[in-house]
Amino acid sequence: MAGVESRILPRMAAALPRWVVPDHLTGLGLAASTGVAAAYMLSNRNSAWLWAASLGLVVQWFGDSLDGTLARVRRIERPRYGYYLDHITDAYSTFAIGLGLGLSPFMLLSIALANVILYLIMSINVYLETYIFGEFKLGYGVFGPTEARVVLIGMNTLALLWGSFRFDVAGVSVTLFDVGAAATALGMLLLLLTRVWQNLRALARLEPPRRPE
Repeated sequence: MAGVESRILPRMAAALPRWVVPDHLTGLGLAASTGVAAAYMLSNRNSAWLWAASLGLVVQWFGDSLDGTLARVRRIERPRYGYYLDHITDAYSTFAIGLGLGLSPFMLLSIALANVILYLIMSINVYLETYIFGEFKLGYGVFGPTEARVVLIGMNTLALLWGSFRFDVAGVSVTLFDVGAAATALGMLLLLLTRVWQNLRALARLEPPRRPE
């Protein structure tokens, strides 16, 4: 969805009131992440809290995606400050939402944390690429943060409309969320390994093995 975002985000940023600054949007994203986590945990009482979780994911996208865009549109960038703040808040949001899912009745904690860990490893790889190659590429093929939110909203909606489809696998009770999250984790692992292999090949060409003198 990066192509769509590249067209609509600058327009949205330009339409924001002048009193709104990038840090406001970053704070909104953090608050929304915390709200999403709370909504998932509250779904233990009532599954209707999944509506709040989905709304929170939309708000979190708004704040997380627009803070940097607003700075670029207004030409008030602070590259090092923004880079650090953006990625430390992304790490928190990933952890909070993943933990909320794991403490909900819809996903095993182990599967939720596996997704969190893999996502953070992928993020670390992006930061390493930025340092080594001088190029920042956040998405992995067709999968990025926005796509992850869309998947979660879709799963929330399915669970609300048709239930979580709980069944047993090897004596363990799992849901549609668990199946989707396990498939996502496998996909992230394959994407990560592919990117690591490509990076190592590129680096090997730039720095071929040297024979000891």
